[in-house]
Amino acid sequence: MANNLLAGKRGIIFGALDEQSIAWKVAERCAEEGAKFTLTNAPVAMRFGKIQELAEKVNAEVIPADATSNEDLETLIDKSVEILGGKLDFVLHSIGMSINVRKGRAYTDLKHDWMQKTFDVSAISFHRLMQTLYQKDAMNEWGSILALTYIAAQRTFPDYNEMAESKALLESFARSFGYHYGKHNHVRVNTISQSPTMTTAGSGIKGFQEFFDYADKMSPLGNAPAEDCANYCVVMFSDLTKQVTMQNLYHDGGFSNMGMSPDLLEE
Repeated sequence: MANNLLAGKRGIIFGALDEQSIAWKVAERCAEEGAKFTLTNAPVAMRFGKIQELAEKVNAEVIPADATSNEDLETLIDKSVEILGGKLDFVLHSIGMSINVRKGRAYTDLKHDWMQKTFDVSAISFHRLMQTLYQKDAMNEWGSILALTYIAAQRTFPDYNEMAESKALLESFARSFGYHYGKHNHVRVNTISQSPTMTTAGSGIKGFQEFFDYADKMSPLGNAPAEDCANYCVVMFSDLTKQVTMQNLYHDGGFSNMGMSPDLLEE
């Protein structure tokens, strides 16, 4: 059900790859709520994804951009403002990648040049994005910037590898830049800590299905699906949350406050 919560708002959505992507669901919901936006992903990801299909569905233009490149981000923001007809009201950062995880390297045997790449793609890109938006004065007053994160930033999940440190850095950037952006022109910056979700990226992590099932049993409401995460993002982009900033917001069915579940003890 659409309520026109984002009528007249303009934005950029990073990271839609295919129908399993949370960013894909966010794009669908933002369009339903009346927003106009551009879509972007790394050129290499676009070659094996379906972003053009999504673009046609939501009537959005696709602008390829490497989020680790200042030049690409500058071009993306300039083109988006031009295409959309004005400054931005919302941005979603839904980017994460670890070569160590992809290659199955143990946490105690990581390649550190790969780790640096993980941090650059998954976390530093968030600061790079916000710095570019800030310096270009590309966000409207009371705009909203979101990044997707995971509870491994606070707790140890061994198979999540150095992505845990990456998410911790991402959340720190949201707090630190949230202060500066709030003082500058009331733009709010938050992270959403989502349940394990059956995305293309997530399902590639070793033991993901077993952990997905574990979290689903541990959470009183069960794992939060991608569609509900998209709804949460819409609310955070809307004017209903204008005083929420510098927060890490758990969207995980209650998992983050659980110690032990009787359902798991019975098993």
